[in-house]
Amino acid sequence: MSLSDSDVQKQIKHMMAFIDQEANEKAEEIDAKAEEEFNIEKGRLVQQQRLKIMEFYERKEKQAELQKKIQSSNMLNQARLQTLKAREDHIKNVLDESRRRLGQVTSNPAQYQQLLRNLIAQALFELVESQDRKSVV
Repeated sequence: MSLSDSDVQKQIKHMMAFIDQEANEKAEEIDAKAEEEFNIEKGRLVQQQRLKIMEFYERKEKQAELQKKIQSSNMLNQARLQTLKAREDHIKNVLDESRRRLGQVTSNPAQYQQLLRNLIAQALFELVESQDRKSVV
């Protein structure tokens, strides 16, 4: 039973179609697998970059908070320094005024004598008060 040329041609065409079909299916499988691997890798890279971006902005936020704390501390220190300067100026003014008035009082003997009595009395009261505090403790 020998096959005619046309039967052989048919069989060859049929075999070629089968091989073609198998090759197409295999190519589709390879494409699908490559697409899946690509998507997995792309997802991994996207997630990795997302984490880097989040870390970057967290660092930026911490730096901004630190900068804000430093600025707040500097402003507080400036306010303290201004308060101390104002206090120092006020004390200096009070001392200058006291010296000036003391100079005026010494020129009037009656006022000077009264001032000395008052100062001695005040010193004695403070001495007694400090003694009382020590005895209480």
